[in-house]
Amino acid sequence: MKKTIIVRAKKDQSDAIAVLVGELLQEIMDRIGIDVFHFDLKDTKERLDDFIEHEKNFVFLAQDNENGEVVGFVTVYEGFALYAEGAFGTMAELYVCPSYRSQGIGKILIQSVKDFADKRGWKRLEVTTPPLPQFDATLSFYERAGFEISGGRKLKRVL
Repeated sequence: MKKTIIVRAKKDQSDAIAVLVGELLQEIMDRIGIDVFHFDLKDTKERLDDFIEHEKNFVFLAQDNENGEVVGFVTVYEGFALYAEGAFGTMAELYVCPSYRSQGIGKILIQSVKDFADKRGWKRLEVTTPPLPQFDATLSFYERAGFEISGGRKLKRVL
């Protein structure tokens, strides 16, 4: 088992995170066979810089303890809703490099978000999985981490 540490991302790590975002989006599109995302590395890096600097998104990284390489990440943002009884967190992205999967890294990334949520006083965390059945294993992963299906479907409207 490879040793990893979890750290809160800093702006100077945006380049490495942006590359992993591209890998995540490509993996989703490959599995579903539809190009549903537009990805530009430079734009994503600039967005990440802004998100991290202004705390629009909180980003936690899994780093290989031996070489410092970023091998996974999770992003979470704060929202507010009446149904959620106030402030809550939404995990927007979670990704672990394929060669590091099934080693508990996703689990410790989620735990880092849970710990962060406790400190912020959030009453709940939410996550949306990619389309099923291609991502049944992803749904099972989140269920094992304590998430439960709350109904509905994620919809979008491009503006």
